[in-house]
Amino acid sequence: MISEPEMAGEFGGVETREVMGNFDREFVGERRPRRPWLWALGGVVMASALWTAALFLYGVGDRKPDMHGYQLDQDPCPSIQLKSIGAAIAPRESIPKVESGLLNHAVLDQVQCFLPLRSRARAERPGNGWSIDYAVEITVALHKKTDPGAEFEARRGVTDLGVDPEAKLETVPDLGDKAYLLTRDDGNSELRVLEGGAVLTLSLSTFTQYQSDGHSEGEAGDGPDIPDLSPYQSAMISDMRDLMSSLKQ
Repeated sequence: MISEPEMAGEFGGVETREVMGNFDREFVGERRPRRPWLWALGGVVMASALWTAALFLYGVGDRKPDMHGYQLDQDPCPSIQLKSIGAAIAPRESIPKVESGLLNHAVLDQVQCFLPLRSRARAERPGNGWSIDYAVEITVALHKKTDPGAEFEARRGVTDLGVDPEAKLETVPDLGDKAYLLTRDDGNSELRVLEGGAVLTLSLSTFTQYQSDGHSEGEAGDGPDIPDLSPYQSAMISDMRDLMSSLKQ
């Protein structure tokens, strides 16, 4: 289980396979032919029972998802703090205008924020003009008319590059209705949360950059290895909790 940032690095993998029961077992033994009218009657009874259960669970007609108090009346990007990630890696860059895009619509409110982190001090850089930098991207989508739950489940293994069978998928307990971390080997870790009609994503990425610093391109050599992001997963979860609280009214 993930705890608060001081427990960073202790995130344990959680099996994401679902146990489907014994429905895939073959029936072995003697079978007697069923009478057609009994088969039809059984189908009618089963259909009626399923319809009654569906009405009990979901009611009649479409139901609007519970928004749990989430609001996107204004752009939240400038006020996002990233306190835990800032303490674990580096504070967010204080730039005059944070890249963001806010959409307000009758069926969907959505915002995207790109938040670069402050570059590490020169003494912490690998040398030869190379630097390791980090950035956070946040997306909040409030589905006001349709329930996004089914789509959230369907996209569990989908990244911005498509379906990645090599990506590591881990469930996160006690965060929204459902939450999971999707980590790739290319320096990207994405925390996705579903709560009612709200879908929130916090993505942490790391990348290398080369600045000449008086060196020629031939002296640059190979860049440093992409750092492992797993020690920062607890910080990502902590900052996600802060974001979720800040968007509720």
